[in-house]
Amino acid sequence: MNDVHILDAVRTPIGRHGGALAGVRPDDLAAHVVRALVDRSPALDPAAIEDVFFGAANGAGEDNRDVARMAVLLAGLPVTVPGTTLNRLCGSGMEAAVAACRAVAVGDASLVIAGGSESMSRAPWVMPKPARAFDRGPQTLHDTSLGWRMVNPRMPEEWTVALGEGAEILADRYGIGREAQDRFALRSHRRAAAARERGVFAGELAPLDALDHDESIRADSTEESLARLKPVFRAGGTVTAGNSSPLNDGATALLLGDEAGAARAGRTPLARIVSRAVVGVEPQLFGIGPVEAARTALKRAGIGWGDLSVVELNEAFASQSLACLAEWPDLDPEIVNVNGGAIALGHPLGSSGARILGTLAHELHRRGGGYGLAAICIGVGQGLAVVLEGNGS
Repeated sequence: MNDVHILDAVRTPIGRHGGALAGVRPDDLAAHVVRALVDRSPALDPAAIEDVFFGAANGAGEDNRDVARMAVLLAGLPVTVPGTTLNRLCGSGMEAAVAACRAVAVGDASLVIAGGSESMSRAPWVMPKPARAFDRGPQTLHDTSLGWRMVNPRMPEEWTVALGEGAEILADRYGIGREAQDRFALRSHRRAAAARERGVFAGELAPLDALDHDESIRADSTEESLARLKPVFRAGGTVTAGNSSPLNDGATALLLGDEAGAARAGRTPLARIVSRAVVGVEPQLFGIGPVEAARTALKRAGIGWGDLSVVELNEAFASQSLACLAEWPDLDPEIVNVNGGAIALGHPLGSSGARILGTLAHELHRRGGGYGLAAICIGVGQGLAVVLEGNGS
């Protein structure tokens, strides 16, 4: 197997739902980061890119089913560059990177792009076709931006709860109270705001439509302001808009290659992809999907928790993240999301898995190397994890 490296990683700033990027189509978001990634490597001949893998959790609208191929064409890459789109819901961007990694590892390609795109602001409403022509009965529209829709009646009810109710279930199961969730959310905002002030994200951002920063970071958040928010998903519950990730728009692109591909691109690798793992759990317990995925990825990498320098755990909900940390007693929580997480930065579904991989690769490179772990929970009960080894040269 060939070693596979992350050669570069770039992303849009993450826009708020209905915010600065709400007017940008998801295929244009994807095209923007693909073009930016290519432009950051002047020695790279775009025709040398052998495939583009993109994740998208919603292909029902302007994603136009295969947003990867749309991005290739809209970005002005040669028409000979193919593109494929993958959907593992919240993990789609990371799944795209895993698929791209496999292609390079087995020798099917030497230089590829992987990433993900999502516009939750522009996700369309959909309705099923009527059973007969000219049906005069009422019809139901379903919002495709997030969660279950047109549920198969054969699905057990306990599986099809709202994502926020799944977070409440984990809060109950692990005894995670409201104050602990709010403290975790506050830490995310403070770390993200501090990282932004230090210019940590500058090397991975490709500004778009005059937006040059992540819109959801609230540097002015306090314990008091978070405590005033009411529960959203359950009366008397603990999960609020403040301790959950928001709805967002954004895209990420990673340049992956073997040693020959790195040479053709004129890039020094940021990190090497060491191992990856995917697991399934009960759908309503989706939030703990990263637990076994991370354990398996570490085992495949031949390392333990103490070997990690930094961890990127996607913060779908504070209760979900804290539940994972409770299952990882040997992990130092201080190395988790050192620059903030999705509660502050945002969670554009199809992009998020690629975003945390790119952020992790850049952070490891800044630190001069070391091992890092990226892990993400996935709706309907899955978890995905990837181990990286940074290149400090």
